[in-house]
Amino acid sequence: MKDLETPSVEGKETTLQEPLAAYEGAEAAYHDSDVFGQEEDHDVGGSSLFFPEWSIMIKSIRYKTLSWQLVAVLMIAEIVSNGMLSLPSSLAVVGLVPGIVIIVFLGVFGLFTAWILIKFKLRHPEVHNMGDAGLIIFGPVGREVLSFGTIVFAVFATGSQLLAGQIALGALSDSKLCLMLYTGIFAIPTLICSLPRTLDQLSWLSVPAVISILVAGIVGMIGAGINFPIASISVAMETNFVTAFISVTNPVFAYAGHFMFFILISEMRHPTHAMRAAYVLQIFATSFYVVFAVVLYVYVGPTVTSPAFSSLPEKWQKAAYGIAIPNFLIAGSLYSHTAAKLLFVRFFRKSRHLYTNTVLGWGVWIILIFIMNATAFVLAVGVPIFNYLVGIAASLFASWYTYGLAGAFWLYDAWVYKGGLEAWKRSWPMTALSMATLAAGGLICVAGMYVTIKQIVDAYANGQVSAPFNC
Repeated sequence: MKDLETPSVEGKETTLQEPLAAYEGAEAAYHDSDVFGQEEDHDVGGSSLFFPEWSIMIKSIRYKTLSWQLVAVLMIAEIVSNGMLSLPSSLAVVGLVPGIVIIVFLGVFGLFTAWILIKFKLRHPEVHNMGDAGLIIFGPVGREVLSFGTIVFAVFATGSQLLAGQIALGALSDSKLCLMLYTGIFAIPTLICSLPRTLDQLSWLSVPAVISILVAGIVGMIGAGINFPIASISVAMETNFVTAFISVTNPVFAYAGHFMFFILISEMRHPTHAMRAAYVLQIFATSFYVVFAVVLYVYVGPTVTSPAFSSLPEKWQKAAYGIAIPNFLIAGSLYSHTAAKLLFVRFFRKSRHLYTNTVLGWGVWIILIFIMNATAFVLAVGVPIFNYLVGIAASLFASWYTYGLAGAFWLYDAWVYKGGLEAWKRSWPMTALSMATLAAGGLICVAGMYVTIKQIVDAYANGQVSAPFNC
C-alpha cells in the first residue's frame, strides 16, 4: 500500500503506513505508537524526591493498567448517571411507545458508533482524545475545535453533576441551607476524587458508583410502584416539534460518554478488548434506561418531573437521592479528570513529567484539576440558565462525539487505507450508514440547539430565570 502524508499528533507531517495493531494482533506495535509508549522503559535510576541522598530505582506512573472489565465499570459510572433521571419525562412528552423506541434506537446507534470509534483508535494508537482524532481528519483546526469541545462538554457535565448533588443534598436536609452552599459542599469531594493521575485509581471508586445508581434506580421504581396506582398514560401523543424533540435530546445526553472513549482505551492493558466494555455498557444502559423510564412513567404518569426522583414521596425521594450521591460524585470526578487529562497530555506528551512523579508534573496536574472543578462550580451556581446551557453543550458536542463523528472516522479510514472512492463503493452499506451517521449528528446538533434556545427564550418570557448566585 502506498505511504500517506498525514498530520501527526505532534503537529508535523509524518509518513504513515496502515497500522497493524488492530488487524494482525500486534499489540507491541500498538504500544510503541501509543501516547504512553512502552511504560517499562520509563523506569529510571535516580534519587528520591524527598531524600536526594538515597539512590533508588524511580518507578514510572503506569497508565495502561485497566482491564476491559474496569473500563466497562468506568463507562457505566460516567454515562448511567443523572441523565437517566430525565427519561421518564421524555416518555410523558411523546408517549410510551415512541419514547421506548427512541431510547432503544439511540442505545443501539451508540453501540454502532462505539464500534467505529474503537476501530479508529486501534488503527491510530497515537490518538489519545477527540482532539488528536480531529488533527488526523481535519488538520490543526480540527484538533483545536474538537479539543475545545471536549473540555467544554466535560466541564459542563461536571457542573451538571454538581447540580445533581445539590438537589440530592437539598432533598436529604429539607433544603435548610442555601442551595449554593450545597453545591460548594458537593464540589469539594468531587475535586478530591478527580485528583488521581490514572483512571485505574478512579476505576475502583467507580464500582460503588455503579452499584449506587443501580440501587437508587431500583429504590425509585419500588417507591413509584408502592405509592402510585397505575396512571392514565398515553401509548403515543401528538405534540409539536419543539416539545417532541426534547424526547430526543434527553436520551442523547443520557448516552453522552463517547467523548471519553479514546482516553479510556489509551489506559487499557489490552486495547483490543475495548469492544467488550462497549457491549457491556450499551446493553446495561439501554436495558436499565428503558425499565426505569417505563416504570416511573407508568406509575407516576404524565406529571412525572425531571429529575424523576423528585416526583416520589418525600421519604422515597430522600432514599433514592441519598443512595445515588456516590454516582453523582464519581461521574463528576471522571468528567473533570477527562478535561484535565486532555490538556495535561497535550502539555507533556513524550515528556518525563507525563510518567514520573516530578514537582512540575504534579503541580500542573493539580492546577488543571482545580481549574476544571472551579469553573464547573462557578458555572453551576452563577449562571441561572446553566441547565439549558448543558442542553446546548450536549446538542453542540455530544451529538457529534456520540454519533456524527463516527461516520467521518469510518469514511476517512476507508478512503485512506482501503482504496478511496472504490473502497466506498465496495463497502456501500457501511458508506451509506456512515453518511447517515454524519447526517444524524448534524440533525441532532441543529435541532437540539434550536429546541434548547427556544426553551431559554420561553423561560425568560415566563419569568422562570432567577438571579445569578441565587439561593
